[in-house]
Amino acid sequence: MTQEQWTTVDRYFTDLLVPTDPALDAALQTSAAAGLPPHNVSPNQGKLLLLLAQIQGARTILEIGTLGGYSTIWLARALPSDGRLLTLEADPKHAEVARVNIAHAGLSNIVDLRLGQALSTLPQIAAEGHSPFDLIFIDADKPNNPDYLRWALKLSRRGSLIVADNVVRDGAVVDVTSSDPSVQGVRRFNEMLASEPRVSATAIQTVGSKGYDGFAIALVTAD
Repeated sequence: MTQEQWTTVDRYFTDLLVPTDPALDAALQTSAAAGLPPHNVSPNQGKLLLLLAQIQGARTILEIGTLGGYSTIWLARALPSDGRLLTLEADPKHAEVARVNIAHAGLSNIVDLRLGQALSTLPQIAAEGHSPFDLIFIDADKPNNPDYLRWALKLSRRGSLIVADNVVRDGAVVDVTSSDPSVQGVRRFNEMLASEPRVSATAIQTVGSKGYDGFAIALVTAD
């Protein structure tokens, strides 16, 4: 199997199951034109996030890591008209692009984008009383994933769903000797999931247009 074949299969399923969408397409184009890194989820992964949020019956969502707002749009579209999505972004340029994309998608009334380091913003969110969230999506700097998981648990309830992207790292996650801070952050995150009695979790490997990676999915089973 090759990257070319993975991408072709991704395109096959996307063409069949993920109809072309002007707002989502524009979000990708605007992000690329602004020079944002191409770290957004793929279209069929975005559809997966939407379906998970719909299956969950989510009314409130927390996203850690906005980038250009592509996954934000997918998640926000799963919410009812009175739902709320809080998304956290540390980079001012990324946040500016995301705000444009979210507005273009007609979701500014549902999405609250907070600019700042997530580990500074999360305590503020807790103090404001927004939690518990029905779904929390973690897709930011991987060295801080363990801290993001701690906050996700604080801001969730029994029945909440926690989803984390990029937990396979091209297979490097199995390298205990890796000097890559992202790999080590993901390894600590996965080990925390394994030892956390309040969640039931699994992880899946994925291949496609975004390469070889995966998602971790955890259901909070106890407060």
